[in-house]
Amino acid sequence: MRVMVLVKATDDSEKGILPTTEMFEAMGRYNEELVQAGIMRMADGLKPPRRASVLRSMVPAVRSSTGLSPETRELVAGFWLWEVKEWTRRSPG
Repeated sequence: MRVMVLVKATDDSEKGILPTTEMFEAMGRYNEELVQAGIMRMADGLKPPRRASVLRSMVPAVRSSTGLSPETRELVAGFWLWEVKEWTRRSPG
């Protein structure tokens, strides 16, 4: 089964403040375990909302706008794409 695990944004990530060295190292080890187990298909971070564009498909027209919608409650900072049944409980973040 293929799953996408979304990494929620934080106030710090939205301000461009990077995680601590310890967190980067923990995530690196975790990601390496995912690769070694054959689970990791893809992972990446996303740009903060101030640099975002939103594409809305409204048949027959497609509209594009800069920035996120004001009604957005939670933002995504990154993602993992896994081929797995269960690994989310082991995530250090």
